[in-house]
Amino acid sequence: MADSLNKCKANETPACCCVDVGTIIDNEDCSAEYERVFTTESEAQAKLASLTQAAKDVETEPCEINSNIEKVNDGYKLSAKFTFCCGAECMIFQLKLR
Repeated sequence: MADSLNKCKANETPACCCVDVGTIIDNEDCSAEYERVFTTESEAQAKLASLTQAAKDVETEPCEINSNIEKVNDGYKLSAKFTFCCGAECMIFQLKLR
């Protein structure tokens, strides 16, 4: 399963395919979600640790992190949600993970 993070939903202007910055950074969507299945639990824990560090590198106020690692048929599924104090931090976090 590929890494997945939620995508920003920006409104493009049809005439020039431009996006208003206020549409992207509107502080309504300050959360990024991550989900992936790993072969081992230790791999899932290591990824969660690296994601947590990436969030801490970006945050100006503490990022709220809700995570879960569960055993599934084909490995260990890591689900995590990172909620930042503002949309700009969330966007920087998502860009760092690309």
